[in-house]
Amino acid sequence: MALALIVALPFLGVLLPLFAERLGRSACAVATGVAPFLALVLLLSQRSAVFAGEVLRVRLEWLPELGINLSLRLDGLGFLFALLILGIGLLVILYARYYLSKQEPMGRFFAFLLLFMGAMLGIVLSENLLLMLMFWELTSLSSFLLIGFWSSRTDARKGARMALAVTGGGGLALLAGILLIGHIAGSFELSRVLAAGYAIRAHELYPVALVLVLLGVFTKSAQFPFHFWLPHAMAAPTPVSAYLHSATMVKAGVFLLARLYPALAGSEWWFYLVSLTGMATFVVGAGMALFQHDLKGLLAYSTISHLGLITLLFGLDTHLAAVAAVFHIINHATFKASLFMAAGIIDHETGSRDMRRINGMWKYMPHTAMLAMVAASAMAGVPLLNGFLSKEMFFSETLNLHMLGSFDWVIPATATLGGVFSVAYSLRFIHDVFFNGEPVNLPKYPPHEPPRYMKVPVEVLVFLCLLVGILPAYTVAPLLAVAATATLGGQLPEYSLAIWHGFNLPLLMSFIALFGGILVYTFRQPLFRWYAGLPSMDARLLFERAIQLGVQACAGLTGRLESGSLQRYLALLLGAALVVVALGLGPLAQVSGPVAMSPIDGFSALGMGILAVAALVTVIFHRQRLVSLLMLSVVGLMVALAFARYSAPDLALTQLSVEVVTIVLLMLALFFLPAQSHGESSSMRGLRDFILAVGSGVMVAMLVFAVLTRPYDSIAGYFLANSVSGGGGSNVVNVILVDFRGFDTLGEITVLAIAGVGIYAMLDGLRLIQPRVDYAGRSWARDRHPLILATLSRVLLPMALLISVFIFLRGHNLPGGGFIAGLVTAVALILQYVANGVQWTQSRLPLNYHRMAGSGVLLAGLTGLGSWVFGKPFLTSAFGHWGLPLVGEIELATAMLFDLGVYLTVVGATLLILANLGKLTQEKAAQEVL
Repeated sequence: MALALIVALPFLGVLLPLFAERLGRSACAVATGVAPFLALVLLLSQRSAVFAGEVLRVRLEWLPELGINLSLRLDGLGFLFALLILGIGLLVILYARYYLSKQEPMGRFFAFLLLFMGAMLGIVLSENLLLMLMFWELTSLSSFLLIGFWSSRTDARKGARMALAVTGGGGLALLAGILLIGHIAGSFELSRVLAAGYAIRAHELYPVALVLVLLGVFTKSAQFPFHFWLPHAMAAPTPVSAYLHSATMVKAGVFLLARLYPALAGSEWWFYLVSLTGMATFVVGAGMALFQHDLKGLLAYSTISHLGLITLLFGLDTHLAAVAAVFHIINHATFKASLFMAAGIIDHETGSRDMRRINGMWKYMPHTAMLAMVAASAMAGVPLLNGFLSKEMFFSETLNLHMLGSFDWVIPATATLGGVFSVAYSLRFIHDVFFNGEPVNLPKYPPHEPPRYMKVPVEVLVFLCLLVGILPAYTVAPLLAVAATATLGGQLPEYSLAIWHGFNLPLLMSFIALFGGILVYTFRQPLFRWYAGLPSMDARLLFERAIQLGVQACAGLTGRLESGSLQRYLALLLGAALVVVALGLGPLAQVSGPVAMSPIDGFSALGMGILAVAALVTVIFHRQRLVSLLMLSVVGLMVALAFARYSAPDLALTQLSVEVVTIVLLMLALFFLPAQSHGESSSMRGLRDFILAVGSGVMVAMLVFAVLTRPYDSIAGYFLANSVSGGGGSNVVNVILVDFRGFDTLGEITVLAIAGVGIYAMLDGLRLIQPRVDYAGRSWARDRHPLILATLSRVLLPMALLISVFIFLRGHNLPGGGFIAGLVTAVALILQYVANGVQWTQSRLPLNYHRMAGSGVLLAGLTGLGSWVFGKPFLTSAFGHWGLPLVGEIELATAMLFDLGVYLTVVGATLLILANLGKLTQEKAAQEVL
C-alpha cells in the first residue's frame, strides 16, 4: 500500500495549508510540506527493491470488465520521476514561502500545488493507462488553476485558458490513442501493453494510434507547432514556472514517450514523427530564446528547446539515445528549476524581468549571480557541469544515424546549430542580467539579496549540477541505470559517464557549439535588428482570434439549429431517426423474417386499442391542458398494464410509480399556466408534423416487425442463469440494477441527485402570484386544504410507508426494490404537502432532502468501496444465509445497502423537485391582488 499512499498523500494534504494559513506563512508552508515529505520518505523506502530491478505493483479492481483498474507500478522510470516531483516540489514549497507576498492567499496557492503534485505522481506511477489518463487530465486542470492564480491579470487568465485548451485537446487525442492501444493489446494494463509491442507495431491501426498518442505528448510537452502555449504560461507565479518546467506538466509528455517506448518505438513511423518534431522544436525554441527580452520568456523558450532535444533523442530510436534522453531529463530538471528560481529572485528584488533594464546585478546580488551563472552554464553544456555530459551523449547519438541515407548529416548539423543558440541565449542570460552596465529605471532600487532561505533551493540544485557534472559515476549513475532499464524494457547498452572520452567528433561539435554561441552573442545586434524587422506574430492574439472565430461559427450554427421551437427540435430528431432506420432497413430483401408471429389475444388487443385511442385523444385535445394530461395518464397506465401482461412486473411497478410522480409534477406546473393554449402552428407545420408522425409510427412498426420475426441471441440467458448464484437474488431485474450493472445505477442516481439540486437552485427564491380564478373565471375554493383530503392523507401515510418498506425489503427476490420504494415514499410524502400545506408538513416532517439525496449517493458509493477491503472489484456484492430463532432462514446481501442508497436518493431528489414546486406561490401577494 506504500505506492497508493505516495499518490494519495498530496491529495490528502490539500486542506492542510488552507487551515494552517491563519497560523502564519511559515506554518502554512510547513503544513504543505508534510504530505510531500512523507511521500518522499515512502518512496525512498522502496529504493533498494527498485534498484535491485524489481517492479512493485498494487492493484485494486475497479471495472475489470472494461479494463479499468486502480493499479499502480513503481519501477526505475517511475521512481526517477516521482523523486523529481517530490524532491523539487519540496524545494518549490520552501521557495514559494518567501516569494509570495503577504497579501496573496498562500493557502489556496499551496492547495493547488499539492493537487498538481498528486496528479503528476498519479501519471508516473499508474499501471493502468486509463487511470493514467485521468491523472493526465487532472494535471491540465490543476495547472490551469496555478497559471491563472493571479486571476486579476488578463495575461494570467488568457495564458491559463490557452494552456488548458491546447493540452486538453491533446488529451482527447491521447484518449483515442490509448483506447486503440488497449484494443490492440487486449488490455490497458501497462505490463501487458509493453509486452505486446511487436503486435501493436504490426497492427494496421498502429499508425493511427501512434499519431493520436503523439498529439497528446506534443501538446503536453510544448512541441512544435504546439509550443506557443508555454511562453504565455509564464504569467504564473515563478514557483509554478519552476515546478512546471522542471519536474511536472511539460515533463509529462516526454515521460509518456519513455513509458511507451518499448511498445511504440522501433518503426519508421516513430522515427520520422518523433525525431523530426523534436529537431524542429529544438532549433525553433533555441532560436526564439535568444531574442526574448523577458527573463522568464527566455527560459520558457529554452525549455521548449530542451524538450525538443529530449524528444529528438527518443525519436532516434536507439538504446543509447534513449539512455541519453533519460539522462538529460534529470539534468534539465535540476538546472532549469534553479534558473527559474534565480529569475524569480531577480524579479522579486528588482520588480522587473526585462533584461534591458536589469543590468549589473552582480554588483547588488553576487551570491544569486554566482548560482544563476553556474546553472546557466550547465544549460549551455559547459564542461564539468551536468548539462555537458548529456549533451555530449546527444551529439554522439546524432552521428550514429543511418535512416536518412545521403541526408544523415542533417540531424548532426541541426543539433550543432541548436547547440550554438543554446550557448548564445545562456550567455545572454549571464551577461545582460549580471553585467552589461548599470540597471535602468528599476521599480525597486537598489536591489539586494533575497532572504537567506529563499536561496537554499537554488543552492541545492546548483550543487547537484556541479556534483553530477564532476562525479557522475558516484552520483547519478545508479538512478540513470534503473530508469533507463525501465524505459528500454530490457538490457542496457554499454555506455560511459566519464567526463573525458578523448578527442572525438562529439567533442568537436561541443566546441563548435560553445565558440559558435559566443560569436553569435558577440555579433547579436544585426540579428536583433533582423528579428525586429520580421512581421510581429503574437501567438496569444492569434489563439484568441481563432477561439473567437470558433465561438462565432458555433454560435451561428447553434442559432440556426436552436431556434427556440420545441416542434423544430422534435422534427429534426424524428427526421434523423427516420433516415437512420430507413438506411438500416433498406438492404433487407423483405421486412418479415422466418420466425412466425405470436397470436394476439383479446385482452392484449383491447389494451392496445385503449392505448391507441388515449394517445389519439391526447393529441386531439392537446390545447386543453388538463384534458390532455388526464388522457396522457391513461396512456401511462396502459403501458404499465402492458408490462404486467407480458411478465415484467418490475417495469410495471416502476412505470406506475413514475406515472404518478410525473402527473403530480405536471399538475403543479399547470397550476401556473393557462388552462388552454392557442394554436400557433401553420398549416405547413401541421402537414409536416402529420407526415413525421405517420412516418415514425410506420417505421417503428416495421423495425419491430423485422426484429421480432428474426432469430436473435439475447443476453437475458446469462442473467437468468447467474442471478441467484452470482447475485443472491431471484428478481433478475433488481439484481442487474444493484449488482451486475450497479455502476450504471450509481451513475444514474448521481445524475438524479444533481438534477434535484439543480432544479431546487433554480426554484429557490422564485415566487409567483397565485391565480385567483380558473380559466372560466370561477374563483378558487378558499379552503386550500379540504378536511376530507387532509384526514385521508394522514391515514394513508403510514400505510404507504409500510408498503414502501415491504417493496424495498422484498425487492431482491420479488418485484420491487429501492427505486420503486423510493417513488412510493415520495408520492406519500408529496400527498402530505398537497393535502396539508408546506408549513404543516415541514413542521411535522423536518426532513433535509439535500442531505438525504447526498447521503444516498454517498452510501451507494461507499458500498462499492467496501468491496475493496476484501480484495474484490468495485461494487462487488456479497450475500449469505443465516438462521434466526423463530424467524427461520433469512438472506442478507450487501446489495441491500446499495439499494438503500438508491432509495434515499430517489426520495431526496424527488421531494427536492416536487415540494419546492409547491412553494412558488406568494400568499401575501395574492391577497393584495384580491
